[in-house]
Amino acid sequence: MPPHSLYVTTPFSSLECSSFWCFNLHKFCHIVATMAVARLLFVLIVALIAISMLQTVVMASHGHGGHHYNDKKKFGAGSLKSYQCPSQCTRRCSKTQYHKPCMFFCQKCCKKCLCVPPGYYGNKAVCPCYNNWKTKRGGPKCP
Repeated sequence: MPPHSLYVTTPFSSLECSSFWCFNLHKFCHIVATMAVARLLFVLIVALIAISMLQTVVMASHGHGGHHYNDKKKFGAGSLKSYQCPSQCTRRCSKTQYHKPCMFFCQKCCKKCLCVPPGYYGNKAVCPCYNNWKTKRGGPKCP
């Protein structure tokens, strides 16, 4: 073996090469190994995302994915007495920056419908009277 050559063992074969070629071969092997690790990480991340999405779909299909207000006695039309309207409207309007108008219209709607939807906003389908009462312009009357 000449003094300027090195003997290198690679996963592919045994080669006798000069130091320049061996250095490049080691660099190439390092790049290939790094790419393999990157691919493995990518596949694991995609698998975790897919599992998470699948879990969300399964939970939603079994009714665990959100708030469902099917108890008509507690939330439906006529579920309140008129004296309960102020406290229910205070709850409904507690997170709005327009507290006074919210309270005014909520109490007006509650006295007519005897219902205030659950939560701070939305869920109006639970109380059809509250949901369907509109302004002259066609916008929602009840908050």
